[in-house]
Amino acid sequence: MEQSGEPPLLVDSREEMVYLLGQACELEHGLLSEYLYAQFSLKRDVSEGVTPEQLTRIHAWEQTIIDVTKQEMLHLSFATNILTAIGAAPHFDRPNFPILSRWYPPDVEIALLPFGERALRHFMFLERPEGMRLRDAEGFNAGDLTSQYLADDKNLTAGPEEWHTVGHLYRGIETGLAHLVDQHGEAGVFIGPPAAQATTQVFEWPELIAVTDLASASRAIEVIVEQGEGARGDWVNSHFGKFVGILEDLLAVRAADPAFEPARPVIPAFLHRPPDVDDATLVEDPLTRRVVALFNAVYEVILQLQARYFVHHGETPDELETLAKTVKHLMNWVMRQLGPLVTSLPVGAAFPGKTTGPAFDMVRPSFFVLPHREAAWKILRERFIRLGSVADELSHEGGLAALSDIARTLNGFAADLDAHLQARARTS
Repeated sequence: MEQSGEPPLLVDSREEMVYLLGQACELEHGLLSEYLYAQFSLKRDVSEGVTPEQLTRIHAWEQTIIDVTKQEMLHLSFATNILTAIGAAPHFDRPNFPILSRWYPPDVEIALLPFGERALRHFMFLERPEGMRLRDAEGFNAGDLTSQYLADDKNLTAGPEEWHTVGHLYRGIETGLAHLVDQHGEAGVFIGPPAAQATTQVFEWPELIAVTDLASASRAIEVIVEQGEGARGDWVNSHFGKFVGILEDLLAVRAADPAFEPARPVIPAFLHRPPDVDDATLVEDPLTRRVVALFNAVYEVILQLQARYFVHHGETPDELETLAKTVKHLMNWVMRQLGPLVTSLPVGAAFPGKTTGPAFDMVRPSFFVLPHREAAWKILRERFIRLGSVADELSHEGGLAALSDIARTLNGFAADLDAHLQARARTS
């Protein structure tokens, strides 16, 4: 496939392919976090200063963002399938937000923004089709687009390369896979266990296929690129096109009512100052800190469950289905309720009038990998029991009654895992 005038990526080793796929996983992880943050920031009721008609528009925009976010989760699953297929581990790590250009090529930055014109323009820039000239939103550093990397600077270890769009990165990965197959044959490249693939049998996406050879890897990449930037020359129904449509709608609503503000006054706030963020805002309000701690813990468990699914060894088909369904339900039932609750809470006295945007804090990468089956399931069960207890305690605080439903859901997940552990114990 053509590179649309973008510089080609040079992939001549498995190590370089793993490096680029790791960047792809980080990019998908970062994008879906950006979209979740914008979704969670949206106002939920006319009591927040919007009319019923405006609230209807907000709900429609939210549904579109939810649809895009689900597809980003599909893309992360595809990228992880390709990683697994070439023998590598899943990659659910990433830098903390904001992810500045020192991590990626100079025109690629990822940050958490409340829903609005600036966020939508930033999303459009990140999802733009290959070859499209578009400026990032105000406040982002477009960087020097001249090459920083030496074309012949290749050795036994992997390193960064010059890519500018999501499509550019994936087209380079696709070309690199074809080059490796030419060198080593498909059997020499696709060496991972076929059973360690996420497929539509246990996840909800009909497009999700196992990656076992070059053809299936190419099909996966085609889905990612077409959903993100659109088929060549046709981006209306892509992520890029959907954000263009939301922006046009937002500007029309705002033209009729210049005071219209669809989002809460959120700012990203951490519980602890991360080592890779220069200027981090910390949550000061004691009750907010407790709720944010619950949010962070749920997010961590999602990553632990995903990692266990992709490194599984010894699980039965029913157990694998439980892992997959628990991840889906955590996102659809728990995070979708918990995120908007967090954004309704104050940051603290130092930030009057501001509410808390979850920062999606990351801990050390090894924290997410639970490699031993029985121990992994016991840790996950233990985690859900503790989180259910905390959610129940918090539900008795003023304004947090909705957490009682979340507590029951978390306890239900613990019971599901326990049922499998007990069944194992009876047959051992």
